[in-house]
Amino acid sequence: MGSLCASAPEQFRNATPWGALAKLGDYVAERVRREQRDGEQFIHPTAIVESGAVLKGAVYISAGAFVAAGAYLRGGVFLGERVRVGPGCEVKSSLIMSDTRLAHFNFVGDSIVGSDVNFEAGALVANHWNERSDKTIVVATARGTLSTGVTKFGAFIGDGARIGANAVLSPGTLLAPGSVIPRLALVEQVRDSER
Repeated sequence: MGSLCASAPEQFRNATPWGALAKLGDYVAERVRREQRDGEQFIHPTAIVESGAVLKGAVYISAGAFVAAGAYLRGGVFLGERVRVGPGCEVKSSLIMSDTRLAHFNFVGDSIVGSDVNFEAGALVANHWNERSDKTIVVATARGTLSTGVTKFGAFIGDGARIGANAVLSPGTLLAPGSVIPRLALVEQVRDSER
């Protein structure tokens, strides 16, 4: 993981992204327990969570983060320092590192997002193949395709990436640091014929 996302927590750096996500709920719950004794969520005193945001299950919101009204965080979510989650965004079972910005109306599911990543309005990270009979996520690596063995995995997005408005990252997307995805793009790294 370190080569794509140097900002990921140490315990996740040698795991595959989908392996790290399998441990994310426990990691978030443990971080919450370290900060407080009761409850499933921790919100740092310098973070802002507007009225009308919904936090469900284990959620950790770091210093200086902002979660807008109408945002929905669920299923084990970690927001790093100064992360901004705009109105109408949904984040499910994801690790989002410091200084990343989700504009508004974004969906990020079962993903690891590096530091200083910018999502323009309406950009989506799909985490499940609805239209395929074999729902197992396959990723494209330098050595060829690799089955993850899971049916829910969105993306692994390297530090400094830029995702344009209304772009869609298909399940299993791996983006190198500094990647730029144009507006309205569809990123599908492994097609049915390559599985």
